[in-house]
Amino acid sequence: MSLGAFAIPGDLNLPTGGYGYDRAMLAALPELELVHLTDLGLDPDNAALERAARELAGTGPIVIDGLALGVLPAALLNSLNRPIIALCHHPLGLETGLAPDQATRLMESERAALSACAAVITTSERTGQILRTQFDVNDPVVIEPGIALRPVAARGNTPPTLLTLASFTPRKGHDVLLGALERVADLPWQAVWAGAEPDEAWLNRIEEVIAASGLGARITRRGPVSDKARDEMLAGADLFVLPTHYEGYGMVFAEAMMAGLPILACAGGAVPDVVPGAAGHIVEPGDVVALGDRLRALLTSQDQATRMAAAARAHALTLPSWSDQAALFAATIKRIAQ
Repeated sequence: MSLGAFAIPGDLNLPTGGYGYDRAMLAALPELELVHLTDLGLDPDNAALERAARELAGTGPIVIDGLALGVLPAALLNSLNRPIIALCHHPLGLETGLAPDQATRLMESERAALSACAAVITTSERTGQILRTQFDVNDPVVIEPGIALRPVAARGNTPPTLLTLASFTPRKGHDVLLGALERVADLPWQAVWAGAEPDEAWLNRIEEVIAASGLGARITRRGPVSDKARDEMLAGADLFVLPTHYEGYGMVFAEAMMAGLPILACAGGAVPDVVPGAAGHIVEPGDVVALGDRLRALLTSQDQATRMAAAARAHALTLPSWSDQAALFAATIKRIAQ
């Protein structure tokens, strides 16, 4: 028996946390029908909206990923005549790098779209609070990501491998990371950066800054990688570092902790809720000096890095499984369907 539908825009296989959450829910809930939505972007025209209305047509409850829902007019959603459940990973208008007028427009659009939904699921209590205070969502349902067991990284590379798994977008802070790496250029290390490349202009800027830094030979940059390659990277790293400006949850931090990697990150969004202090260092977003200082501490104190690695693994083992979280997801859909 069908549980309902799950509408997801764009390429479901992209290696991002949001799409990873969606894939995990679909894998755990085979009775949930996948609806492929054509990518709408941030400013869909009338033709794109008409196509989306056709793709969303049907009966029964439907979960719509926030990447699409936030740009869909409330009138379109109401015209579907079916119970709609929003899945909000991260409000679109809070993306780093948006022009002020674009951010305002997206905030207003998403607020209106959410008002047309029978329920709103979000992936962290931090985002839930934002939805309550800035989007007038009275009772968001918080269903955090699950976590899968993975081997503990050996952490014995010479020089140490600093791993960053993140899309190449302004929000992820690769420029901040490069500034920190310049501050520890006197120490031995090698860095591996991998992730989706949705912003060509930003990617070009990062490549230019890497070239100008003189650190290009020590930084291996890769594009999107498969789940298998991602697992291998986590197993082969010594430290996970990602100075993101904001995360609605930050699944990759949980994955890195499960691999037993000490964490170096910024206190953007839900990151401090996901990464306990014993598992790594958390600095203020954009603070290159503090990030560099904490990186130096981890690279020069094996005892500190080992303690944090053990704490990271221990904390990850307390996190819920995907089957647990999928049961909550299904229960929310069933409640709305009644």
